[in-house]
Amino acid sequence: MNTTVLRKDSTRSPAPPPMTAGEERRRPGRALRTAGRVALYVALTGVALLILLPFIWMLISSVKADRDVFTVPIEWVPKEYHWDNFSRIWTDIPLAAYLGNSLFLSVVITFLQVLTGSFAAYGFAKMRFPGRDLLFAGYIATIAVPWQAYMIPQYIIMQKLGLVNTHLSLILLQAFGAFGVFLMRQFYLTIPDEISEAARLDGLSEYGIWARIILPLSKPALASLALLTFVNTWNDYMGPFIYLTDNSLWTVQLGLRSFIGQYDAQYAMIMTGSVLSILPILLVFLLGQRYFVRGIATTGVKG
Repeated sequence: MNTTVLRKDSTRSPAPPPMTAGEERRRPGRALRTAGRVALYVALTGVALLILLPFIWMLISSVKADRDVFTVPIEWVPKEYHWDNFSRIWTDIPLAAYLGNSLFLSVVITFLQVLTGSFAAYGFAKMRFPGRDLLFAGYIATIAVPWQAYMIPQYIIMQKLGLVNTHLSLILLQAFGAFGVFLMRQFYLTIPDEISEAARLDGLSEYGIWARIILPLSKPALASLALLTFVNTWNDYMGPFIYLTDNSLWTVQLGLRSFIGQYDAQYAMIMTGSVLSILPILLVFLLGQRYFVRGIATTGVKG
């Protein structure tokens, strides 16, 4: 019997050591940190909901009747759901053509801005020539000039070239951007110059260094610039409004004006079209968000 008792006692887990005074003092601190973290998450969730509130209202309004869109107070749960709005809009206006025009302009302009911006940024970041920094400062200073200041001269130039009412006018005007050069140059500065010097010693030209070394190392910055350019081009309203008069050339932002008449407007259909117009942007962001966040986080940090 004594042997059995000893065996039972030996299987018992040892008693936990008594808590020290330091551990007792740290326990309230941990509780406070946990409570603070929970409060922070709650606050961030509230802010996120406030930011998403207009999009939620737009989504709900897209399945309402026109008379119910601007009711006071807001009707968050519609009495009637008009799901046919999403099928009617394709026949009420040539939405497919508008989306195709927006996609064409966004892809072409994004490609050209990434190409020209990365190429010019390489010259400002990795090549040495007299007046480089002064030229870069003057070029970047153009960002501070509002578009309205040179909007009329640009239009006159496009008109004399016979490019008004063509997509080519918008492509030429937006194929170059000072912001893209600035963004890419700041990222290039994080790449050690020793890499470029070693490539030059191996006989690689500046074009080869840019294409075969610098660009593959710059995927986050390229993705950031591409995403920002795509979104700005897709949402652009004033540019197409000024240069495009033919209905077949309109973008989706101009196409939604078709629902606005002289005395009334089809607000529900406008909301339906707006919901459909943000889907491509949402898809592009979801596909490139990893590179976008990495590019924004590393741009401007010189290592």
